[in-house]
Amino acid sequence: MTSRRRPDPAHGFFETLLVLDGEPVELDAHLERLAASLDACYGSEPPADLAGEIRAASRGLALGRVRVTVGGEGRLTELASEDVDPADHFPAPDRGATLRSLPHPGGLGAHKLADRRALGPTRDATVPLLTEPDGEVLEAGRANVFVAVDGTLFTPRADGRILPGIARAGAIAAAAEAGVEVAEARLDRELLLGADEVFLTGSVRGVEPAAALDGVPLAGAGELSRRVGDGLRRRWAHRPVAAGAPAPAAAPPPGPPAR
Repeated sequence: MTSRRRPDPAHGFFETLLVLDGEPVELDAHLERLAASLDACYGSEPPADLAGEIRAASRGLALGRVRVTVGGEGRLTELASEDVDPADHFPAPDRGATLRSLPHPGGLGAHKLADRRALGPTRDATVPLLTEPDGEVLEAGRANVFVAVDGTLFTPRADGRILPGIARAGAIAAAAEAGVEVAEARLDRELLLGADEVFLTGSVRGVEPAAALDGVPLAGAGELSRRVGDGLRRRWAHRPVAAGAPAPAAAPPPGPPAR
């Protein structure tokens, strides 16, 4: 696996939380991930009352987001809240993400780094899709990736090269509840282009259809993504407490079928 330099403590890590009716969603899971990153990289801890500060910043937001950034020494450096456009929350197929390939050997890693310079400059409304030089798909710049092939959902392995997304874990659980098989496996660019469905998962957008990759149309949303999205909406509406590490996906088969 590609070795990585220790993240710059001046940048630290960030979390972006969805807010519904004035309450942060999956707060425990976000704080646990942040604390784990701080401990693993710097041996530090987040501020003691960070949960209370996030709850305070969430008040008054019917549908919104809170972004919190903590430096490597454990000091809060950013806490900002804003409304979210309802059209960006579980967006419709005609608002699907336009992806552009961005080779990045070894990926960004398993920590949510506040330093996003590796993603390059913003290009219109396109979303970078991080890949290995050989075309293996890792994750999108703001989300994890799922594809549907012959009734099964596949998503890249959480093997240290990608962020193990909280929405990703929720989507896997929602799929299991809906009777949809999910497996972690290697995904290639060509598989995305030929898949039955392609969608992203993120903590604010939820399930987001992927409309195109490098100018080539993708299948986008379909029946499986609808079922996963419905389940994820229900989980978030009930504000589930997510204790411990995200549940892993089912044991992977040899790999998704060639398309």
